[in-house]
Amino acid sequence: MDTQELTFATRGRDLVDITSDVSGFCQGKGDGLVHLFAPHATAGLAVMELGSGSEPDLHELLDRLLPRDDRYTHRHGATGHGADHLLPVLVSPSLVLPVVDDRPALGTWQSVVLVDLNEDISERRVRASFVAG
Repeated sequence: MDTQELTFATRGRDLVDITSDVSGFCQGKGDGLVHLFAPHATAGLAVMELGSGSEPDLHELLDRLLPRDDRYTHRHGATGHGADHLLPVLVSPSLVLPVVDDRPALGTWQSVVLVDLNEDISERRVRASFVAG
């Protein structure tokens, strides 16, 4: 298994497109599977379409499901930080993607996205692991 830690700046960004980084990691590896894992208590990974209005739709959905207020028992950090800790229940911290001919086999409009609503953190890591087919 080949593995590498990828690092992303997240300050002021709650959605980070990591597709090109994941593709770069898969380059030259052939066919197999790439496993992605965000080792954080307040971040997740998703496959979604970007640039078509899906981003504000995701924000609205998460705001509705995880309101940013003081209702949470977990209260340190910014207001609503308890919601940050519930995000990985809804947006998994891991993904597995097929890799064909050195590239993640994503659909035409699919991107790999790091979802991070936690405003207190400025950098996130994603562990990419490749298993050859």
